[in-house]
Amino acid sequence: MRPMLYGAPYEAHVADRFGGSTECVLAGKHCESGDVILRQALLADPRAGDVIVTPGTGAYGYAMANNYNGVPRAPVVFCRDGDARVVVRRERYEDLTARDVS
Repeated sequence: MRPMLYGAPYEAHVADRFGGSTECVLAGKHCESGDVILRQALLADPRAGDVIVTPGTGAYGYAMANNYNGVPRAPVVFCRDGDARVVVRRERYEDLTARDVS
């Protein structure tokens, strides 16, 4: 919601191909089905199945994330000097129903 409400700027890259000149709109089911994260992302040769990284999304990406829409949260990955480590694992659908009582 941050980009929609007050124009919070994000940057985005294809995970293994930083830089690029193909202008793309990054949108999808992040919180609402019409969310637009970035209207003019310049990506390197984007293809179906690519992982898109958004360094520094602030609270929107993790701390204030919720599951009211039934979409699992993305992992949090710290990257530095060519190394990467997962610090919060990707949420699974089983995580969304773990507290449900049948």
